[in-house]
Amino acid sequence: MQNIDALRERLPEAAKDLKLNLQAVLTDSKLDDDVRWGVALACAYAVGEDELTQAVVADAAGKVSDATLDDAKAAAALMGMNNVYYRFRHFVEGTEVEGDYKLPARLRMNRIARPAGDKVAFELLCLAVSAINGCEACVRSHESVVRKGGMTAEQVHDAVRIAAVLHGVGHALRIR
Repeated sequence: MQNIDALRERLPEAAKDLKLNLQAVLTDSKLDDDVRWGVALACAYAVGEDELTQAVVADAAGKVSDATLDDAKAAAALMGMNNVYYRFRHFVEGTEVEGDYKLPARLRMNRIARPAGDKVAFELLCLAVSAINGCEACVRSHESVVRKGGMTAEQVHDAVRIAAVLHGVGHALRIR
């Protein structure tokens, strides 16, 4: 984690807890290396802070398959769309205008059904990105799929901890 360690050292003192958490979430996890680093990649892409993304990409090299790298990019991009749409649907749920939006999404989401790598792992990447983007409907949907797919609560928890810390690090890098 040479690049991430260098990044940690450049975080401001106000982000001292993030310095500690960044190392912890990427080393102490119930997720295997490929999935853990896939989550980190998807989250870094979703956070969109260049310095963070470059560090995670560099340190993930050799730890993830080409399929996981591709799925991380796809999860960040696809959830960038889905989280906005389904968050909107959730916002209007229960209002007098809800009926006006009981329309099919008509948004292509083929990649969710056919990821480049493992389907359950891809769903976990989507869950972590959805947590960053604050889409309750997507978090619930993806969490259900990964749990039915055999992942434990601890694994889901670890993925969301990675998402939370990388999101915080992205903010810290912008405010230093």
